[in-house]
Amino acid sequence: MDCLFCKIVNQEIPADILYEDDLVIAFSDINPQAPFHCLVIPKKHISTLNDITEQDRELVGHMVATAGKIAADKGFAQEGYRTVFNCNNHGGQTVYHIHLHVLGGKPLGWPPYQDTLKTPV
Repeated sequence: MDCLFCKIVNQEIPADILYEDDLVIAFSDINPQAPFHCLVIPKKHISTLNDITEQDRELVGHMVATAGKIAADKGFAQEGYRTVFNCNNHGGQTVYHIHLHVLGGKPLGWPPYQDTLKTPV
């Protein structure tokens, strides 16, 4: 499979790994949108949110729980942070392996709307 995030999981390309366990890996985003910005991804390849099955419920919940643990470990859980899943082109997904963005370290405005779509990787 020619998936960028699978290559990170398989240690074929380097990443700034912040957390790893049997189910997920978290690493710094290469284009941060906040003082702290990481991605939590499952080690299992799932292309989009639309591809999640009933069997993936615990895995996706683990991704969210991991985001909270990272926010606590980095010291901004109490002040607040944002988690975001993007899905498909109009949702801003550029790598087709589900990933949870964790952003924190500053007040985050709303809405996160841009006039142009991002280019898929």
